[in-house]
Amino acid sequence: MFFNDFIGMLLKAGSRQNMTNKQFLEKEIYYWLNSPERRLQLTGAAYYRQDQAIEHKQRTVIGENGTVTTVHNLPNNRMTDNRYAFLVDQKANYLLAKPVDARADNEAAQDMVNDIFGPRFRRTLRAVGKDALNCGISYLFPYVDSTGELAFKRFHGYEILPFWKDQDHTALDAFLRMYPQEVYEGQTKKIVQRVEWYTLDGVQKFIYEAGSLKPESTDIFPYVVINSGEGEPEEAKTFNWARIPLIPFKLNSEEIPLIKRVKSLQDALNVMYSGYMDNMQEDPRNAILVLHNYDGQNMAEFRRNLATYGGVKVRDPGGVDVLAVPVNSENYQAIINLLKRAIIENGRGLDTKDDRLTAGSPNMMNIRSMYTDLDLDADDMELEFQASMADLMWFVNTFNSALGRPVTDVQFIFNRDTMVNESEVINDCRASVGIISQETIIANHPWVKDSKKELEQVQQEQAQQMAAMDPYGGNEGWSKNNGTHG
Repeated sequence: MFFNDFIGMLLKAGSRQNMTNKQFLEKEIYYWLNSPERRLQLTGAAYYRQDQAIEHKQRTVIGENGTVTTVHNLPNNRMTDNRYAFLVDQKANYLLAKPVDARADNEAAQDMVNDIFGPRFRRTLRAVGKDALNCGISYLFPYVDSTGELAFKRFHGYEILPFWKDQDHTALDAFLRMYPQEVYEGQTKKIVQRVEWYTLDGVQKFIYEAGSLKPESTDIFPYVVINSGEGEPEEAKTFNWARIPLIPFKLNSEEIPLIKRVKSLQDALNVMYSGYMDNMQEDPRNAILVLHNYDGQNMAEFRRNLATYGGVKVRDPGGVDVLAVPVNSENYQAIINLLKRAIIENGRGLDTKDDRLTAGSPNMMNIRSMYTDLDLDADDMELEFQASMADLMWFVNTFNSALGRPVTDVQFIFNRDTMVNESEVINDCRASVGIISQETIIANHPWVKDSKKELEQVQQEQAQQMAAMDPYGGNEGWSKNNGTHG
């Protein structure tokens, strides 16, 4: 295999230092934990959870000798307007909020497909979509659950160290998963870093501590255990997949997370909100102070005492004149609006407060033009997800084949949650009668959720209407002898 040859080459190159497979993994983990790619993935996940750079904001003044000094008696607002999380939710819901149609190539397999890709899977898939937006890539892991059925577990992008076969990252040779877990040692709770090493041979488990891997067991665990008959251990059937059991779901081919595009803008927006609130509250730096006959302290000491105590001492006939520096809220508002707009544009989102939406009844041309940027990311994401779903079906068919169940090809259709002008779309559907098929018209009607079920209902109603209009009850009253009604 490529991966074994690769590790063998590395171990051979490091043979002078007696580099083992375990040492190789420890080195790779160290570089991965400190890599800019993983730091960016963690940043995206943290920003979505509202843990942003503004939380570390400090207030500073010019202290003695012109040095910047942190002060703690000034207003220090830390406000977050999380436009980034809005973008993530908007993009994930746009592509994945509606059910993904999974159409099997035969009716016998359709019920099975509907069970696999039901509401539980759709919920997991939307979580994978959000994780892909935050990290650039997310993963699904196929496993057999307690009921003996195939299921899929989400792995966060920042948990996985993949070893790719090719430069385009289309196939895997192996992967490593690291995740924290709370455990008790006696009566003390602590967090340990668990490491799972996945190859075609199975899974090995370790504890990562102080830069070293400590095996939890010498066993290599199989991927799939299927109980047959009574479920006794001797009757259990175990096997490993012929592929590495990890399905990557990428945001784009470069695996660049959304936070890369908008982090600086999101930080600037938070700074503007927080700075405006600081300036609206008491702050001696809002004024330029003019001192008359003032002595005893230099200017640095004066500014520090003023910032700290809010007052100064002067000698008669001395005094302090104040040149106020007013806070112009319009300037803040203008910059905040520009930053919000920039976040939407750079993040390729939809501005729901666009004038084309809020002014009257927008036509479909305006709506489609507004969705152009959002569709750019959705097209990339859908292309990657379609390829991932095809890989996922390989595991479904392999598992079903092992149990003697039918295998099938499945077509996945992503239904985007697009805003429409319903009246205009309904009029277009009405005008299309007799030009295109009734099935196509029904599928595009804005009120229809299940086009197949709706078409069956329409056909049933039409048949009932035809039967009601026939006073002779169809062909039963037709004379076979003379071709006339009897």
